[in-house]
Amino acid sequence: MGQSAGAHIAACALLDQAVKESGEKESTSWSVSQIKAYFGLSGGYNLLNLVDHFHNRGLYRSIFLSIMEGEESLRKFSPELVVQDPKFRNAASLLPPIVLFHGTDDYSIPSDASKNFADSLQGAGVKAESILYDGKTHTDLFLQDPLRGGKDEMFEDLVAYIHGDDFAARAAAAPSRRRLVPEFMLKLARSISPF
Repeated sequence: MGQSAGAHIAACALLDQAVKESGEKESTSWSVSQIKAYFGLSGGYNLLNLVDHFHNRGLYRSIFLSIMEGEESLRKFSPELVVQDPKFRNAASLLPPIVLFHGTDDYSIPSDASKNFADSLQGAGVKAESILYDGKTHTDLFLQDPLRGGKDEMFEDLVAYIHGDDFAARAAAAPSRRRLVPEFMLKLARSISPF
């Protein structure tokens, strides 16, 4: 699931569903138990912590708060803060394992966002981890690396998580890929990318 803005929105939906199910068993069209694992990619899971970062990157505080309809919305759409609320404790046991992927050179969302969210989830009793990729930017993991060909570290990690100890399935699902774009073009794109 999700990349960046989508990752935190999907996480919010998952947490909200777990809260519903842990309470009065509201009638819903899906259940958290249907999800075997949640994978987040480069997400901003605590928007309150990101206001200054966004401001310094050109998404000015006043504009961001206006888009989000005020600071209270930031709390509502920050899954890290939802997990830290003591009222969430009953819902935590319903969540599937959560794995958060992030590049350490991400300019859009600092990789600490994934690490801190994983720590908060673990503190609430959820099986969670963050996997950080040295030197990767916001787009390397899902754009440049697949275009580069060869072995894709994040994809291999995903496949390993899904297939566990079934090494034959892992090998079949993550074959080496052919290069789609010359390296100089990927380096050029990276040098001008604001992410």
